[in-house]
Amino acid sequence: MIDADKARRETLRWYILLTLNKSRPVDPHEAVVLSTIQGIYPDCTPMELRRELDYLEHRSLVTLVKQPSGPWICGLIHYGVDIAEYTVECRPGIARPEKYWS
Repeated sequence: MIDADKARRETLRWYILLTLNKSRPVDPHEAVVLSTIQGIYPDCTPMELRRELDYLEHRSLVTLVKQPSGPWICGLIHYGVDIAEYTVECRPGIARPEKYWS
């Protein structure tokens, strides 16, 4: 049986990593990341995005600058880049597709 909520969370994490990888070397505002993700998941909320960004930060894949005025600035650290570029193994929790090319 497929857990749809788990699949959504893990896929959302993958798309966040891809978005941040494409934005390098600029660390984007969370609104930019949210608008990109909403192209895939139109019902994604700011809170859902923040929850997954927080998860990725605790996995030491992204940096978050939580500004006192409210917005977050998101960045990708070297291990997050390696995950996005398929140069290291991806542990469970992120729905990175299998590499089918060589």
